[in-house]
Amino acid sequence: MIKVCLADNYPVIHQGIKSYFKNHPEIRIVANVDKFSMITELLKTKDIDVLILDLELEELTSIFEIKTILKKHPRTKIIIFTGLSEKIYAPNAIKAGVSGYVSQTEKLEYLRNVIVKVNQGEIIMNETIKANLSLIAKQNKGERLHRKLSNREVEVLRYLSAGKKNHEIAAILSLNEKTISAFKLRLLIKLNVTNVVDLVNKAKIIEAI
Repeated sequence: MIKVCLADNYPVIHQGIKSYFKNHPEIRIVANVDKFSMITELLKTKDIDVLILDLELEELTSIFEIKTILKKHPRTKIIIFTGLSEKIYAPNAIKAGVSGYVSQTEKLEYLRNVIVKVNQGEIIMNETIKANLSLIAKQNKGERLHRKLSNREVEVLRYLSAGKKNHEIAAILSLNEKTISAFKLRLLIKLNVTNVVDLVNKAKIIEAI
């Protein structure tokens, strides 16, 4: 039996997946969490074969935290299950060590197949992700990093480089603080860094600010 933990912010996702796998002969949802800190606590006491994780999970602030989980719990496979663009986020997630990247627009039957395969040790990525990884490898470093950033992300990055806090940027851009936190996480993932200092330094190198 494959023991699965689902980590997602939304009850409807939890209910839908739990219902789908309720009587599955191979897969059992043994835990549901809605904050990143709950994952680290859970893995201390329970063996999880596959962790299904949304990149927008509350308290998840950096791809580094995903790497840490994989380092501390190498037997646990991670599948990213998210609404965020696979073209932008999947390459860094795969390079961070996750075993699969599944869009929340996919049918649950596809997610089921991915769970089984990653539990067997496979790395699952579709042709779009493979092509994007290949394209990134061919581009020069500055070009490929800069092209990942949206106009709004560049805007947030500039305020971060000026020393502004999340709540200050939110006020300036008329957005809520949670949205700014999400932008910061995306920037960390896109530029493959783990903190704001390195984020700003990397942005200066590629002339994004």
